[in-house]
Amino acid sequence: MQLLDFTTLDTGQLALVLKWRNHPKIRKWMLRDNEISMEEHLCFIQSLKKRPDKRYFLVQKSHDYLGVVDLTDITATGAELGIYANPDLHGVGKLLMSALIDYARETLKLTHLIANVFADNEKAKDLYQKFDFVETHRTAYNGREMITLERTL
Repeated sequence: MQLLDFTTLDTGQLALVLKWRNHPKIRKWMLRDNEISMEEHLCFIQSLKKRPDKRYFLVQKSHDYLGVVDLTDITATGAELGIYANPDLHGVGKLLMSALIDYARETLKLTHLIANVFADNEKAKDLYQKFDFVETHRTAYNGREMITLERTL
């Protein structure tokens, strides 16, 4: 499995990631659920070049692009994670999560991860629980309930 850094993606890969991010099945679970323009997307990618506290990757296995994983608010010991699968594939969540955890532990040497998920996102909650994430608290975000989960690496 390969983690392709967003800052090194070619034009086709960048367009694919944007298409996924704007897909209704993905967008409804994002903090910002608006459609993103290509201009906004490219500005975001450029900003990542100057942000050592953020890492975004397109995950590739063989010739297939499985999804996107990211780490934000990276510190010496932890980070918040994000993950979404290619909307045309099913059953790749475990592969994406494994790749992200391996990168966090082996490359960044992190000791804990944090995930925030909307309370009604059953699929994501199930995935986090399978990887031993434990709920630490709940808050409200734009009128929706948000669950924070944590995991020691």
